[in-house]
Amino acid sequence: MSDTIGYDDFLKVDIRVGRIVAAEVFKEARRPAYKLRIDFGPEIGERRSSAQITENYKVEDLVDRLVLAVVNFPPKQIGPMRSEVLTLGVPDAAGHVVLVAPDKDAVVGGRLY
Repeated sequence: MSDTIGYDDFLKVDIRVGRIVAAEVFKEARRPAYKLRIDFGPEIGERRSSAQITENYKVEDLVDRLVLAVVNFPPKQIGPMRSEVLTLGVPDAAGHVVLVAPDKDAVVGGRLY
């Protein structure tokens, strides 16, 4: 188990609902991954992310999916791509990433509390 944090610490992590608007194979990545463009609504706009989710998702099935992502981490250079948000996922039984998403249609840009 992780160290205990306070609620104020949790609130520092800005997790938002986004809608994937474009996805493509990230050919230059060292490990199989996709490049995602995710719309977080008018307040944040579109952001790019790299996601190692190729085992559980086909690139053509990702557009229009809702996902959760951390939008206030600093950008990270991943090969030739600058990843601007951290798309959230959890491991399945085989250790492959499953995207974290709301189970109903949620407001794009909505914040997780």
